[in-house]
Amino acid sequence: MKPQDDLLKKIIGHSKEYGFVYPSSDIYDGLSATYDYAPYGVELKNNLRAYWWAAMVKLNENIVGLDSAIFMHPTTWKASGHVDAFNDPLIDNKDSKKRYRADVLIEEHAEKYEVKIRKDIDKAVKRFGDDFDEIQFRATNPNVLRNQEKIDDINDRYKAAMDKDDLTAVKELIEDLGIADPETGSKNWTDVRQFNLMFKTELGSVAGESSIIYLRPETAQGIFVNFLNVQKSSRMKIPFGIAQTGKAFRNEIIARQFIFRMREFEQMEMQFFVKPGTELEWYEKWKEARIKWHKALGLGDENYRFHDHVKLAHYANAACDIEFDFPMGFKELEGIHSRTDFDLKAHEKHSGKKLQYFDPEDKESYVPYVVETSIGLDRLFLATLTAAYVEEELEDGSNRLVLKIPHALAPVKATVLPLIKRDGLPEKAHEIMDMLKFDFNCQYDEKDSIGKRYRRQDAIGTPYCITVDHETLEDNMVTIRERDTMTQERVAISDLTRIIGEKVSMNTLLRKLV
Repeated sequence: MKPQDDLLKKIIGHSKEYGFVYPSSDIYDGLSATYDYAPYGVELKNNLRAYWWAAMVKLNENIVGLDSAIFMHPTTWKASGHVDAFNDPLIDNKDSKKRYRADVLIEEHAEKYEVKIRKDIDKAVKRFGDDFDEIQFRATNPNVLRNQEKIDDINDRYKAAMDKDDLTAVKELIEDLGIADPETGSKNWTDVRQFNLMFKTELGSVAGESSIIYLRPETAQGIFVNFLNVQKSSRMKIPFGIAQTGKAFRNEIIARQFIFRMREFEQMEMQFFVKPGTELEWYEKWKEARIKWHKALGLGDENYRFHDHVKLAHYANAACDIEFDFPMGFKELEGIHSRTDFDLKAHEKHSGKKLQYFDPEDKESYVPYVVETSIGLDRLFLATLTAAYVEEELEDGSNRLVLKIPHALAPVKATVLPLIKRDGLPEKAHEIMDMLKFDFNCQYDEKDSIGKRYRRQDAIGTPYCITVDHETLEDNMVTIRERDTMTQERVAISDLTRIIGEKVSMNTLLRKLV
């Protein structure tokens, strides 16, 4: 078993056992690629969403929020190009009967060469230390240059094939690279064909073509069709943005790797409307802002990288991904795209309504260009668990499993623990709970030994454990234990709200962004 596969299996098992994520419809043996967020999972998910929303809307005077409907007029998706062009290249293996995305097979093959490059770089870092120059090394090292040439050749061939919509050339690339079924090793492939990802359903009581409607495959179009409504009612001037979070649905060819790729998922998107000609400048600004937002979480700067798109979408003139080092390797976490004026002009054409902005300074009307940032909340959740999951060997030789979730995002901020279940300690612990619960999500736990309770809270990522003992009844002091360092300190009950608040406030993250 590969180490990264092992880590993903551990995260999946831990998520179910400790109440973060359950397989959906579990009593019926589950439903492929659908999951339910459990008690601690929903808290973590809400905190991640709140961090994104505060950073986008609260900290930016020129960004406002929206919550558009999942169901939209079907012409919306004709205008956006989804009906005709929202496809993934599909390929089947004739022997295993497994179905794959052709582009993912090619990307994963190219990634093998990037892994080799990374290994050479890591060796050079150990050898040269502070004198190491990665840029020069990448430009001169023969092994790196050879592997980079292979990556570039793969990308160039794939881009050329997709630009021409030449699916035969895509299959030839897979065959020339010797790509095998990841599970069986078979290279007996079918032809590549396009597969539309939208879910269809029917609206109303009468079935037929006129009643066909789609589950939205992205949240962005709800923003575009409301562009003028928001601009006028909020009295916004360009440049300004509209932020939205919500469910989207895609009939993925193959949905696997836990919550990384699902058919029902949640997006957090912001569309930033700018004056034509300034979009690439704003594209660079938002790239910088978004990577700063991610790194403020403290999940490890080395776990992020930018990846420019090999093939641009039909609406874009620049696009990149922020990739995270998941248990499956570096994969897309967030996309940043310069979408030009494609969407607004398409909706103008299909609706017959003008979607233009009158610029009071230049005294002219124009269709704005758009820079988009789009992040998958479920993928952010998985990234957080990936970085937080730690198995530690302690000084006494024992082991503990701890989720080192950033304090501000932890599902439970503090747990109150009476040392024993008698002598008035539970009553005193409940008094402390009643004091803290107005400011923090807290837990009360009196079952098992204090050591086992500490381990249970470590496993769900609780930053602080507050122990009530017999001395507490005399001096109104408690022992507070910090999760990561396991240090313990005796503090006054009256200081608990201040001490915990300083450490778990969302502002500790947000202040890093300004």
